[in-house]
Amino acid sequence: MIEVYAALMLHEAKKEINEENIKKILSSVNIEIDEAKIKVLVNALKNVNIDEALKSTTIIPTTQQKEEKKEEKKEEKKEEVDVSAGLSALFG
Repeated sequence: MIEVYAALMLHEAKKEINEENIKKILSSVNIEIDEAKIKVLVNALKNVNIDEALKSTTIIPTTQQKEEKKEEKKEEKKEEVDVSAGLSALFG
């Protein structure tokens, strides 16, 4: 995934997305270089219009995320009840 971020940085800087440039970015921040991933990424991006791909991508929060937040709140309430029950048993 870090290789994709490097490619996006190069695109934003209007630099050529190639293996050498991606390796430079990764090595500058001491990230281990995976030659195979870089090669596959560069080949995959050759025929991709990154600007169009970014425009067509939207971030939509899913209902699953909202449900998870509700579940977390319910769990917190249960924990509070359990704690108070434990204290009353101690000081009865």
